[in-house]
Amino acid sequence: MPRLIPRVLATALAVVTVLTAPATAAAQQRSGEEPFNWNGVVAAGSWIRLQNINGSVQVEGSTGSQVEVRATKRWRRGDPRDVVIQVTRYGAGDQNVLVCAVWNNARCDEDGYRSRDRDRDDDNDNDVSVDFVVRVPRGVNVSSGTVNGGVRVSGVTGEVRASTVNGGVEARSLGGPVSASTVNGNVDVRMSTMGGRDLSFATVNGSVTVELPSQLDAEVEMTTVNGGLNADYPLTLSGRINPRHIRATIGRGGPRLKFTTVNGSVRLKKG
Repeated sequence: MPRLIPRVLATALAVVTVLTAPATAAAQQRSGEEPFNWNGVVAAGSWIRLQNINGSVQVEGSTGSQVEVRATKRWRRGDPRDVVIQVTRYGAGDQNVLVCAVWNNARCDEDGYRSRDRDRDDDNDNDVSVDFVVRVPRGVNVSSGTVNGGVRVSGVTGEVRASTVNGGVEARSLGGPVSASTVNGNVDVRMSTMGGRDLSFATVNGSVTVELPSQLDAEVEMTTVNGGLNADYPLTLSGRINPRHIRATIGRGGPRLKFTTVNGSVRLKKG
């Protein structure tokens, strides 16, 4: 009789193995990663635009001659086939490049996302995210945006426009100009030149920190509701003194710089 116990255990283990193997395989199918790669020539002065909904965007300057786009889809229970990464060219001579992560209930062009009409909403369980890492040559302009995720730009020399909704924005430009916005997160920007442009930096729940050239001529407006306002530059104030709202001139005046938050502080740093 004692010899029957190992046989019973072996049989039970075999049954458990058979029953759990498909479940394990199904779990593996429900989660995973999928890479995407694209390289292409974009001339200095042209634009690379990145549109994302769920995931981060990271842009880096490079010494190469081509734009390099690397993206990774990640999911736990969603279907990666419901998200397609599209690369299209647009503008005169197709000199600009648009990269979009497109969920199956939307379409994407250089003006942003548009929803498609659907008979039903079956994307509630779609948790697919896409994280972008993009390298751009010198002089290429960058517009990068997402909804749920952070945006980080570093080492570029062209114009930068960076935005998100839920996440922080960090932009470090060796050139400029730079504009940045989010709703829930901090805005942290540094640029070497403003390019004579009016620029804005905005968030709702977070702080705004912007570092500009040491020699600066501009009109500035800084606003907060719950926080402080600070500037490293001498300010010539306009209107009444208000600790939550400042209009001022720096140097000889010039382009308008607008800094806005609700819950957070604003700091204007001298580079």
